[in-house]
Amino acid sequence: MTYDLFIGDRTFSSWSLRGWLMLEKFNLPYKAHMVGLYSGTMADELAALAPAKLVPVLRTPEGTVIGETLAMAETLAERHPEAGLWPDGAAARATARWLCAAMTSGFTALRGACPMQLQHVNKGFVVTEAVQADLDRIETLWAHAMRNADLRGQWLFGRYSLADVFYAPVAARIIGYDLPVSEAARRYCEIAISDPAFKAWRAEGLKTTYDPFPYDMGTETAPWPGDEPR
Repeated sequence: MTYDLFIGDRTFSSWSLRGWLMLEKFNLPYKAHMVGLYSGTMADELAALAPAKLVPVLRTPEGTVIGETLAMAETLAERHPEAGLWPDGAAARATARWLCAAMTSGFTALRGACPMQLQHVNKGFVVTEAVQADLDRIETLWAHAMRNADLRGQWLFGRYSLADVFYAPVAARIIGYDLPVSEAARRYCEIAISDPAFKAWRAEGLKTTYDPFPYDMGTETAPWPGDEPR
């Protein structure tokens, strides 16, 4: 029983990262298929999956096509209750769903100003009031989750869950643009980008080079954490 997951360029496609993590991190069987997000071939490559038009797209072993990461998450959690995609406990699950829904529908200033890129760190990025408001809101939600989590763990709800899947690209944005957040929030971001699955995703993405680089912010850059010369 293998899922088919259709994803875009790993260095930039934040939504694809979410789709991949929810399969990879919970040991669900899948085969990844690359779609030409920047080559202009995406429409043709997704034609057989209509009405899906954007990545990621999930196809179940029975042939059901599912777009939108929140729908994918709920479907996988329903089909694999033993995998523990959502946190334990009704209150924690409800809060995690809230955080995931907030991610998919909000933080448009952050997402628009800071497209996910995993190549380097942009130094000196100017944070607007709207982006700062999004960062403040994210920190509020993260703190709320952690106050109600099993504190023996390091993730938003103690152990890794779909909430961490959905906020992995946010952590990558905070690191990739050196955004101003609290020490606790930065520590969580560092944990997220140091996770072996995230590192494997990034390493695979870096095998593809771009000229010109799609998201040149015109700022000084520094090495991604862990890429510094030794």
